[in-house]
Amino acid sequence: MTANFLSVKAAFSAPVGSELTLRGWVRSRRDSKGVTFIELNDGSRFKSMQLVVDAGTIPDETLKQITTGSSLAATGTLVESPAKGQAVELKVATIHIYGGADPQTYPLQKKGHTLEFLREISHLRVRSNTFGAAFRLRNALTHAIHMFFQEREFIYVHTPIVTTSDCEGAGQMFAVSTLNMHQPPRTDDGKIDWQKDFFGKPAFLTVSGQLEGEIFALAFSKVYTFGPTFRAENSNTPRHLAEFWMVEPEMAFYEIEDNMRLAEDFLKYTIRYVLEHCREDLEFFNQFIEKSVLATLEHVAQSDFGHITYTDAVSELQKSGKTWEFPVTWGCDLQTEHERFLSEEIFKKPVIVTDYPKDIKAFYMRVNDDGKTVRAMDVLVPRVGEIIGGSQREERHDVLTQRLHDSGLDEKPYWWYLDLRRYGSVPHAGFGLGLERMMMYLTGLKNIRDVIPFPRTPGNAEF
Repeated sequence: MTANFLSVKAAFSAPVGSELTLRGWVRSRRDSKGVTFIELNDGSRFKSMQLVVDAGTIPDETLKQITTGSSLAATGTLVESPAKGQAVELKVATIHIYGGADPQTYPLQKKGHTLEFLREISHLRVRSNTFGAAFRLRNALTHAIHMFFQEREFIYVHTPIVTTSDCEGAGQMFAVSTLNMHQPPRTDDGKIDWQKDFFGKPAFLTVSGQLEGEIFALAFSKVYTFGPTFRAENSNTPRHLAEFWMVEPEMAFYEIEDNMRLAEDFLKYTIRYVLEHCREDLEFFNQFIEKSVLATLEHVAQSDFGHITYTDAVSELQKSGKTWEFPVTWGCDLQTEHERFLSEEIFKKPVIVTDYPKDIKAFYMRVNDDGKTVRAMDVLVPRVGEIIGGSQREERHDVLTQRLHDSGLDEKPYWWYLDLRRYGSVPHAGFGLGLERMMMYLTGLKNIRDVIPFPRTPGNAEF
């Protein structure tokens, strides 16, 4: 009888007595009297499958090659396990070794490793418990995000990675050029001649797909983008990356209240999905990384989000009696310490802050009737602070033009964005969620470098 090739995850659900073959990497091996026990993991689930090899079944020469980190295929019969914590194990008949791992040099032995050490071996850290759990969770979260929008008839749009528009107006963008940086072509007045460059003008890696998303929203009504974004911000902190992933829905005929409802539904949906489909991985994080992970997520999934205006939030922070690292005054941007206090102490659940001062927000946000604030919204959650930022967009051509000027931006590169306000303009809104910030929230991991496969930070671009 030919054995079936199964994943470790599938094998745990197979009928006892099944003949099957498992392939993967050895997490550990221990020898007892007359028997060898091997923990085999293929990444399909957190728990490894125990392989039981009776003495004399496998040649000693083969057994010698089975060390932590080696790869193999094991064929045998699935049997009930007498060991605690597992229902089944594989009684091995044959083993094929794919690749060995020198136990003297293989860095992932069966012991605890610090996250700092694992970051130094990023090519191998994905085989560890922590990062296996993190990236299975990331996969599930990504799937849930697409499911949420597809079920609501959103169109998925691929916005450009290379762009000539600065969405945030902050100027912290990576340049894309084919010019000789040692001897760039110059115009008669000594400036760089960008017409000689590949695109004929300065081009950059995108900081957001939002502006291009608005083009599609004003034709398809509801769209979302989901892709990599880039910030040339020299911030070497546990919360910042130079390359990260953003999901950005954009909806025509939505005002700020509609945007708030969608953001709340979105967070609850994705959290419920990972609670249901990644329980084993979340339990690991709850036990070893952050004791409040499960309780926090279950609370958020069942809570109605709070709502407070920026002005009232500043008032609450000022009368709290706390000494802030960043003093609070009307017109300042809220910092993580303020955001966490609002969600953890004042509301004790997620809260949406709206109507921020226009001078600290981007040019595209709709100005309120008071002329001082804009219809911006930030969703704040316990443990993290801001997790979603969004706004109702400015749909009025004259107001948007003035906002560009007030922000010190040249309106020429935004000619097409202004055109959208001239031809069939409608109220519209959207928001952005950084996938890695969401991952930090789900896992309890404190460093954003630990929730993205290949972190890009100042001075670091390995792989």
